[in-house]
Amino acid sequence: MMKQKIKETTARAISGNFGAKTSGIELYLKRIFALMFGAVGVTAIAAYMTIWGGGLQYLVNFQTGGMTGLYYVLLFGGLALSIWAQVRVFSMKPSSAALLLALYAVLIGVTMTPLIAIALAVNPMSILMAFVIAALMFACMAMFGYKTVKDLSFLGTFLFIGMIGLILVGLCSFIWPALMGGTFGTIVCFAGVLIFALFTAFDMQNLKRAYAVIGDDTQKNQLAVLGALHLYISFVAMFQYLLSLLNRN
Repeated sequence: MMKQKIKETTARAISGNFGAKTSGIELYLKRIFALMFGAVGVTAIAAYMTIWGGGLQYLVNFQTGGMTGLYYVLLFGGLALSIWAQVRVFSMKPSSAALLLALYAVLIGVTMTPLIAIALAVNPMSILMAFVIAALMFACMAMFGYKTVKDLSFLGTFLFIGMIGLILVGLCSFIWPALMGGTFGTIVCFAGVLIFALFTAFDMQNLKRAYAVIGDDTQKNQLAVLGALHLYISFVAMFQYLLSLLNRN
C-alpha cells in the first residue's frame, strides 16, 4: 500500500514538473516571437514613414541612380549595431537589449525603402506576395527546427560561409551594380532565400536546446531577445530576396 502511494506521488510530481517545463518553454517561445514580430512591425512602420514622408530623396541619388552617403551610413551602422548587440546581449538588461532590437528594426526599415519603392512602382502586389511566401517559409522552417530530432549543428559552418558570401556579393554590387543583373543575380537571390530559410530551422533548434541548459530567468530573457534578433534577420532577409526575385525585370 505504501509503495503504491509512493509511486502515485512520484508520478504526479513528474507530471507536474513536465507541465511546468512545457509551460516555461511555451512562454519563452511566445516572448521570442512577440519580440520578433514586433520588430517586423517596427520595420514596416519605419519603411512606410520614410517613403511617404519624403525620406527616399535622402537615400537615393536620383540623378545617378545610386545611393547617397546617408544610406551607406545607416546600412553599415545597422550591421555594426546587430553584431555589437549579439556580442553584448548577455551583459545588458533584457529591456535594453529589446530597445536595441527596435532601433535595429528602424534602421532596416529605412534602408529597405529603395527596394520597396521599386516594387511599388513596378508591381505593388509583389510586396504582399513576398511577405506571404516569406511568412509561410519561416513558419514551416521554424516548426521543422523545433520538432526535428535530427541534429542540425552540421549546418552552422556552411550557413555562416554562405552568409559571408552573400554579404561580400552585396558589397561588390555597390561598386559594380551590373553584378546583380541577369542569371547571376537570380541565383544569388535563390541562394539567399535558401540560406536564411535553413538559418531559421538552425536557430530554432539552438534556441530550444539553450532553454533546457540555461536556468537563470534573466539569461533566458536575454536569450529570448537574441533569438528574436536572429529570427528577425532571417525573416527580413528572406522577404528582401523574394521581393528582389519577384521584381527581377
